[in-house]
Amino acid sequence: MRWPEPAPDNHFLNAHIKLVCASFQHWTGDDLVLSKAPVSDVAQWLYHAPFVLVSHGTESDPIFNYANLSAQKLFEMDWNSFVTTPSRLSVEPAVMEDRQRLLQEVTTNGYISNYCGVRITASRKRFWIKNAIVWNLLDREGEYYGQAAMFDQWHWIV
Repeated sequence: MRWPEPAPDNHFLNAHIKLVCASFQHWTGDDLVLSKAPVSDVAQWLYHAPFVLVSHGTESDPIFNYANLSAQKLFEMDWNSFVTTPSRLSVEPAVMEDRQRLLQEVTTNGYISNYCGVRITASRKRFWIKNAIVWNLLDREGEYYGQAAMFDQWHWIV
C-alpha cells in the first residue's frame, strides 16, 4: 500500500502510526514515544522525531511504506522514492544473508533489539547502525501487517 507523505491533512498517517505503536508495545512492553509527545500529536511527533523510524509491508519483496524525516535524510531519499523502494535495497548484496536472518528472527520471535548492521543510502554511502529495534506489525485483528524498525545510533563507514 502506498500512502501520501505524512502531513496535517492526512493526520500524519495516524492510523498506521497507531498500529506501529501498538505493535511495539505488544512485543516489547514499552511505549515507542516514551510519553514525549502529546497523545493527539504522536503521529506528527514521530514523523519529525530525532530517530529513524521505517516500516515495510507484507509483499513477497517487501516495500517500505513509511519513513520519517530522519530516515529520509539518512537514506538520502524523499518520501516518494522511499515508499517505492524494496526494503532489501537498504542493504548491500554482500550482507543480504545477515538481513534475511534478522527478518526471520523477527518473524519467529516478534521483535529483536540491539541489532547492529551495515546499511546503504540511495547514493551508496555505507553506515553502521547500532541498537536498532525491529518488530512485527500486527493489524487490529492481530494479523501480520509488516515490520518496522527504529534506531537512533549510526555512524558513517569511510
